[in-house]
Amino acid sequence: MLQTPVPILEAKDVEVARNGELVLQGASFSINKGDYVGIVGPNGGGKTTLILALLNFLPKTKGSIRLFGTDIDKFSSWEKVAYISQQATGFDKQFPLTVKELVSLGCIRKGNIGRRFKPEDWTAVDESIRFMGLTDVADRRIGQLSGGQKQRVFVAKALARNPEIIFLDEPIVGVDSTTQEKFFKKLSDLNTKKKTTILLVTHDLTSVFCRMSKVMCVNKKVEVAQITDVLDPNSLLKRAYGDHFHFVFHKHECSGVFENDGS
Repeated sequence: MLQTPVPILEAKDVEVARNGELVLQGASFSINKGDYVGIVGPNGGGKTTLILALLNFLPKTKGSIRLFGTDIDKFSSWEKVAYISQQATGFDKQFPLTVKELVSLGCIRKGNIGRRFKPEDWTAVDESIRFMGLTDVADRRIGQLSGGQKQRVFVAKALARNPEIIFLDEPIVGVDSTTQEKFFKKLSDLNTKKKTTILLVTHDLTSVFCRMSKVMCVNKKVEVAQITDVLDPNSLLKRAYGDHFHFVFHKHECSGVFENDGS
């Protein structure tokens, strides 16, 4: 018997303005528990603005947003939500924390500030590090890691709090294509094995249509489509990028794993 999808995030007629200019209009969509959503669109189209509005970091000028069935303005269960921004890894190379110490910060929440970590907290930290393939570098300082490793550390930090939904805003900028593919593979594992709902802003269209369950095209307006064998990516993407756009999709699977790869 098929289960009815459970909406975890709902937007209706959302409009957002920045600096007096309308950036998003008429955004209406529903994201279900367990969805893996690729957010794509041209630069300046409003992808980051959408993420910030969904997290209530930016005020909407119109419409409604609901997280876990609660209006965003009244929502308080933020321990269920994790966010990794574009600037997450942009810190000083002399940053003194080790991987394990940084990941442990993910266990700190409103109700436990100031108390000593319990054994189950450290278990969650170790499990997050293991899941993201970082056990071998757990005691290294963050500044000693490669770009790909740093990205995974911040996902591990988010996982330590066991969120139900994760927002990532272009988390793989500046790393090579092989590392990007392996990073997407770990997110796929997170989605399939832990049933975590993921919304990811990216320019890697091949990974979106290869790995993800939904695509969200953003260019002032927002269009969401289920990724199936019958979906025509070009007709969908042209509505966001323009008629000149042509996408050549080569379906592939990544068999790479994170074991002493240095990425």
